[in-house]
Amino acid sequence: MNLNAILNRRYSTKDFDPSKKISESDFHQLKALLRMSPSSTNIQPWHFIIGQTREGKERIAKGAQGMFQFNQSKIINASHVIVFCSRTSTDEDYMQELISQEEIDGRFPNEEIKKTVFAARNMFADIHRYDLKDFQHWMEKQVYLNMGSFLLGAAFLGLDAVPMEGVDLKVIDEEFELRQKGFTAIAVVAVGYHSSSDFNAPDKTPKSRLPEDKIITLY
Repeated sequence: MNLNAILNRRYSTKDFDPSKKISESDFHQLKALLRMSPSSTNIQPWHFIIGQTREGKERIAKGAQGMFQFNQSKIINASHVIVFCSRTSTDEDYMQELISQEEIDGRFPNEEIKKTVFAARNMFADIHRYDLKDFQHWMEKQVYLNMGSFLLGAAFLGLDAVPMEGVDLKVIDEEFELRQKGFTAIAVVAVGYHSSSDFNAPDKTPKSRLPEDKIITLY
């Protein structure tokens, strides 16, 4: 399957088939997508709550009540549901954990390069923390990079998915005690297989995008 075909197949699923489950091999690849996403300075400021059982999905669905009730069935009926979370800080211990893992993985040919990478990562973090004063927003942007990569990868595997901001993130934070653990929920992605009645499927509702000449300028 070529990239254009995947892009045209991918869409925001509105109705999942609860009888269809993601295979273990595909689930393994989905977890790899979450781990291997790019991030600025490789800071990886994320954590993921994955609901794969009825009980787990119901806990996530607590954030889809009241004004967000329209998303509840998507969470319950999908095969798996991922809560994308952002770190609320990157303290010295976390920065040391990152550099230690990179050393274990063989990224540094010598100690000088290791020190340079460590200093550069802290410098960029401090720019956002103190100068631009958008540190939390910067980390959340890295999580959204991850989400975009995840959605395309899921489509490549032939899976259907929908990203949802229409959830009460505070409820999800409280349900999983995320803030006490140094994280906060950013968005939820349900993934699985669409039902035959999904009105938003490409064979029922054609995709719509602005034409190329409206969004791309060549020089």
